[in-house]
Amino acid sequence: MSLDSELVLRIVVGTVLGGVIGYERDIHKRPAGLRTHAVVALASATFMVVSTHVAYYQHYSAGDFTSIDGSRIAASVVSGIGFLAGGAILRTGLSIQGLTTAAGLWLVAAIGLCAGAGMYVESVVATVVGIAALTLLRRFEDKDDRRTMRLTLTLTDAALPTDAMLARISDLGLGVQLEGWDKDSSNSRRQLTMSVRLPRSNGERILVLALEGEPGITRMQLDPVG
Repeated sequence: MSLDSELVLRIVVGTVLGGVIGYERDIHKRPAGLRTHAVVALASATFMVVSTHVAYYQHYSAGDFTSIDGSRIAASVVSGIGFLAGGAILRTGLSIQGLTTAAGLWLVAAIGLCAGAGMYVESVVATVVGIAALTLLRRFEDKDDRRTMRLTLTLTDAALPTDAMLARISDLGLGVQLEGWDKDSSNSRRQLTMSVRLPRSNGERILVLALEGEPGITRMQLDPVG
């Protein structure tokens, strides 16, 4: 195998292994998915290939004075990935989301560097262990995999009282917290604003089907928080 073919193989292996991690993140609808993880691994593998072989491709002659530290580019990847991973971390109220996704980006950067260095076995093992950590260990976590949404209801006098309305939503198995309320001058209409925790799968549908049959609700609006 020629040197060029070997280096291309390293880049391709790194990209594929990073895509494996990204596919797991994509399944769980995380902000950074298949393409992001694959591109991060691709970039890391390419940086590593450049770092280890840049001197060879400069065609230096014997006796030329040159000094190249092959680890400097790879080391910069480790620190630089922190800026990209930081963009995947989101804060909603007191909760922080995206830490695992950020750690996954850091992992695929390491896998890309590993594959770019020609350490195929080690990069595959790191990918397998990473997938195991993301999938198998997930069941041992007390993880609330729901989204926080802001629910605004416009109610008439025919609607349930505020406490009863909150209890009605809570009975659906949804976390609910009242944020505020408002009444018009005639006291014939009131508006409730609350935060609700909806399942990522069919959460909006469950809420709409439950409330559309309630009397006195003239308008319902769901908005993302943050």
